[in-house]
Amino acid sequence: MEEHAQRSEPPIVAYLGPVGTFTEQALFTQTDLAGAQLLQLNNMAEVLRSTARGEADFGFVAIENAIEGTVNIALDTLAFDLDLSIQREVVLPIQMNLMGLPGTDLSKVELVVSHPVATAQCRIWVDENMPGVRTEVASSTAEAARLVAEAGDTSMVAIAPKRSAEVYELDIFVAHIEDNSENQTRFLLVSAEGIPEPTGHDKTSIVIHQRENHPGSLVGILQEFASRSINLSTLVSRPAKTRLGEYAFIIDMEGHVADEVVGDTLRDIQMKHGDVKVLGSYPALGEGDGSRNEAAEAWTEADNWLKAIRQQITR
Repeated sequence: MEEHAQRSEPPIVAYLGPVGTFTEQALFTQTDLAGAQLLQLNNMAEVLRSTARGEADFGFVAIENAIEGTVNIALDTLAFDLDLSIQREVVLPIQMNLMGLPGTDLSKVELVVSHPVATAQCRIWVDENMPGVRTEVASSTAEAARLVAEAGDTSMVAIAPKRSAEVYELDIFVAHIEDNSENQTRFLLVSAEGIPEPTGHDKTSIVIHQRENHPGSLVGILQEFASRSINLSTLVSRPAKTRLGEYAFIIDMEGHVADEVVGDTLRDIQMKHGDVKVLGSYPALGEGDGSRNEAAEAWTEADNWLKAIRQQITR
């Protein structure tokens, strides 16, 4: 980030539009990007491609949702199609809000507009509080808010993020109508190059393409992490896009590539199991439990022990 901070012009950040989306709301939580030039694009793959082409300094995309799971288009583009480096992760609580034009009487509402995923995630609330009201599909939650704002019809309401209400000057009548209050979406900020320096509480994301698919091959890979007490927060298999039945493993692990124990792990996997692509090493959210530092210290102690023995070799 320092290189961009020293430039006279603000960085360009590409993200999935339109304005008012959860993606934009998450992006606005990053205060160091408050002065960035925002580039709205129509799909996540193009956000990442524009960053790889240098048309944007950074790309910002959703990668995982607590309910819907992995965002495959973003994950596959990063894993198989482009060489980009993850700079940070951002987690946003997904809070759905019922909004409409000022003066709307909820007892007279006839239509609820939203993206199908958002509507499904608010189904219990809508069924209990607005029985019999019709639902209509929009291309995004922000688009739903725009449709309600432009229609000028108080019989319509939208389910959308708080940011949409701000953009389209709608009133939020009921906040947090989502059925699962624990729902969150994880976003990634990526750039064409550069790995952030270690903070002591980091995460490394990799892709492993097995050289041979045989019984126990995954166990062998996982053993490399287990033997070094490296915790994995994500393990996803995705079609390798080569031949039917061939899969690659996408893994998020605790630690930074600058850590000796992480580097040792990656070296052994590359040597024994398959080709490793590093998607990034970047600050991890939340608080660490200390296990990563303990494992690193244990590895250093063992390495020093071995060095002491080797120093006794007669030359």
